[in-house]
Amino acid sequence: MDSSQSTCLYFNVSIDDVDSVRKGRQSEGLQKHTEAHVEDRCFSIFFKGRRRNLDLVATSVEEARQWVNGLEKIISNMKKLNRQQTSEHWIFNCMRKADKNKDNMMTLKELKHFLRQINIEVDETYAKLLFTKCDTSNSGTLEGSEIKHFYDLLTHREEIDVIYEKHAATGGQMSAQDLLNFLQNEQREVATLEDALRLIEKYELDDSAKHMNHMTKDGFLMYLQQEEGSIFNPAHKKVFQDMSQPINDYFISSSHNTYLMEDQLKGPSSTEAYIKALMKSCRCVELDCWDGAHGEPVIYHGHTLTSKVLFKDVIKAIKEYAFKTSEYPVILSLENHCTLEQQKLMAKHMISILGSALLTSPLEDQMPTAFPSPQELKGRFIIKGKRLNKLDAVFSNTSPGVEEDCVSEEDESAETSNSKTDTNGQKAKAKKSKIKLAKQLSDLVIYCKSVHFSGFEHAKDKQAFYEMSSFKESKAVNLAETAAKAFIHHNMTKLSRIYPAGSRTASSNYNPVPLWNAGCQIVALNFQTPSKEMDLNQGRFRSNGLSGYILKPEFQRYAGSEFNPMTLTKGPWIKHKAFHIMVISAQQLPKLNKDKPKSIVDPLVKVEIYGVPADTCSKETRSIENNGFNPMWNETFQFDIQVPELAMLRFLVEDYDATSQNDLIGHYCLPLTSLQNGYRHVPLLTKRGDVIPSAGLFVHLMLLDAK
Repeated sequence: MDSSQSTCLYFNVSIDDVDSVRKGRQSEGLQKHTEAHVEDRCFSIFFKGRRRNLDLVATSVEEARQWVNGLEKIISNMKKLNRQQTSEHWIFNCMRKADKNKDNMMTLKELKHFLRQINIEVDETYAKLLFTKCDTSNSGTLEGSEIKHFYDLLTHREEIDVIYEKHAATGGQMSAQDLLNFLQNEQREVATLEDALRLIEKYELDDSAKHMNHMTKDGFLMYLQQEEGSIFNPAHKKVFQDMSQPINDYFISSSHNTYLMEDQLKGPSSTEAYIKALMKSCRCVELDCWDGAHGEPVIYHGHTLTSKVLFKDVIKAIKEYAFKTSEYPVILSLENHCTLEQQKLMAKHMISILGSALLTSPLEDQMPTAFPSPQELKGRFIIKGKRLNKLDAVFSNTSPGVEEDCVSEEDESAETSNSKTDTNGQKAKAKKSKIKLAKQLSDLVIYCKSVHFSGFEHAKDKQAFYEMSSFKESKAVNLAETAAKAFIHHNMTKLSRIYPAGSRTASSNYNPVPLWNAGCQIVALNFQTPSKEMDLNQGRFRSNGLSGYILKPEFQRYAGSEFNPMTLTKGPWIKHKAFHIMVISAQQLPKLNKDKPKSIVDPLVKVEIYGVPADTCSKETRSIENNGFNPMWNETFQFDIQVPELAMLRFLVEDYDATSQNDLIGHYCLPLTSLQNGYRHVPLLTKRGDVIPSAGLFVHLMLLDAK
């Protein structure tokens, strides 16, 4: 981009597609193609999904400021819309698109086009009947109050009528006492009359009803569509767990090959990939470090055609974005293939860029015997990598130790590049390659020293608490299946990192649940790849304030535990629950094929439980033909849950196809312990994990102690 040239750009994009706006030369494109003196005139618009960002250079500093401030205000206002406002925004947008001649009126033809756009197919007779009912002026078009009448008919929800009328026992309306009865008996909340009055004050729109401390049907619907009526417990939106336990007592949101935007063979490496992961509360990122040109180390997927990014640029991006979503510690997992000189430069860059946030010595003033807590490590960076000596050397007055020495490489790239197949088709054992390690880099490794795993007994007798092993997924899954109890006890004092097999060249993912069941903390996934596995990761770390740290259940933390997820025995982990769920309806599901105006979805809902093998189960509704706007199922399922503390609930909404695989419409996942009972709205997310602004499910849930 030549900043001296003025280019006129025309682009059409919805504000719903914008993820963020960043002031200055923060994108790789602007850093590469502009000079430092235009910093204050630059800004970038980043979009959701895989759409490329838009880099812009304004004609003046003031113009750039106005653009950034204006866009940030619009994005902020969009995020503040409640569910009803979001729904109205979406519907009226669709109406505007259907109004082809922009006359603010709607003909019958435009009405039918609009209905198809909002994902509902109606026959000619019904469309005409609906139109005639609203066209009170007999003008052949709908306008003003007639469009409002049409909107009210369209968005009328029969299921809400039934629920409201059942509980509105005071002159056809809900009194505060009626609402309290609903909260206590239907929603199973520990509520008081003050809570009911607060909800009326907050959500009732009719002043006369509010004056009488009553809630009308409109106010009731408004309440159901807010966070109080959400499936996700609002108390879990903030940090609510004890954060003072050692960090190995937590599941830690972790990324693999964090630098990649796509596949592992020829995809781009980017600082943007780190930013996206960190903004999703990822607390352990991977840096695959190699010698680069001009003496500067680079990050990329070794021995492949993936592009390279400067190590120092990655460290700068991490420093900038590490603690924007979560204030808890970030682990930098180093895969080091650099020569001594470039290793020294890596250490220098981390020390100078991360400054006092970089942990360079234990927090204690004497040799520690256990990990510090996330609370104690707030705002700190922890380096995971090879170390030349024991941590005790930090407190020793003896010689500083060797300046350099050979250590075994033992990483995933060595495993994939050195493995050969024998004549029987079996993988031969990879030879351990050696690499020289510089003291400057070694000294930065404090609580996460990488060591080879030689068995649980060896680890118990010989391994210090700060010495941690990385496991390839196949080995980890095998241990989780055949030696789960030993794995759990290993993780009570040590950290374990699991990573995807090198054969996953398309950056696919493995199921993290069996590894969490075995108490593994750092279960690293390819964050860049939308998948069921990433849905589960997003669900696991949705609670506890999006901190990226989830305290493991107590039975995975105390030394005397006999818990084994594979063979359940009696113990405190068994909290037998009967989980009843009714899938009632969905609202405003998106069209999947926008290029085909007549294409309407046939939605069905899958309800899935993930946890210990005994609890893992899936059930699904029938499909509803040609209706993505307001399909209704009213189907009930029951699940038998043994270990609720490890269970997650996932909703999957799909477009049914008799001849091929169903297409994803939306999904949502959360820990079973974070749901609210009763009538609840469920938000839906896109394949890449972004909220679909207008869409949702309406369900009734009851998680009760089994008799």
